[in-house]
Amino acid sequence: MIQSIKRDKRSREDTKGLHDEGPRNAAPAPAMGAHEQSESRIIPYRGAIPRGKPHKTMKSRQTPISSDSCRICLVRHGETAWNTEHRLQGHIDIPLNETGLSQAEATARTLARAGLRFSALYSSDLQRASQTAAAIARVHALPTSQDARLRERHYGHFQGLTHDEAEARHPDCFRRFKARDPHFALPERGESLTDLAARIHAALEEIAQRHKGEAVVVVTHGGVLDIVHRLATGQPLETARDFPIPNAALNWIEHSAGSWRLIAWADESHLHGALDELPGT
Repeated sequence: MIQSIKRDKRSREDTKGLHDEGPRNAAPAPAMGAHEQSESRIIPYRGAIPRGKPHKTMKSRQTPISSDSCRICLVRHGETAWNTEHRLQGHIDIPLNETGLSQAEATARTLARAGLRFSALYSSDLQRASQTAAAIARVHALPTSQDARLRERHYGHFQGLTHDEAEARHPDCFRRFKARDPHFALPERGESLTDLAARIHAALEEIAQRHKGEAVVVVTHGGVLDIVHRLATGQPLETARDFPIPNAALNWIEHSAGSWRLIAWADESHLHGALDELPGT
């Protein structure tokens, strides 16, 4: 499982600090202006640091890619109405709201200034991800390859509920869910963390092998990105999340010689108040 995946020890050395601001009130991204015309920052991560410490600029995204490596920029979908209501979406097919559509456009423009030529664009087949990918596809003239393995975790009978509703209706299941029991699958076709990790690992390994020496974009979901961060850093599935996963932010990893490493995480400098993934998911 994910705990046994080899990783490049350099990932700890190549990254810097990042603070997790948690959920915030979202606002639509403005049209391109002076803020977006400036160089977008990539924010490296080495764990939570005190609020207010300046972010560091990171240039690893622009370094040459070796012939046996694959660099992946992972994007969480833009905001949905259920994100603002703190509802667990899972496999329920919720579209982007107006803020999410604006975020998708801002993300597409920022990727155009990333200093890389992307060879492929992959997306979950759920519409909140495919709508985000469509904005990137238009700007970069790339076809979108949809892959159901990039879907959000299936949350079983929690899907459609807020955290408070899930806790009130299913207290025993909610306790195990919050504890991040890696083998616990929620009733009604819910997916365990170990099963989720296995499908995400398989999908990303296949993409990495297909695109050696290239950079690609993958548009996916918050629960998937929780797994990806742990894949690249070796953090166990059962430990509490201590890193942010904002809507429409940029997250960079690289696969080389059978190992994953984290390049940078949660670049939201092109956004204005993106919502973090729900705690515990």
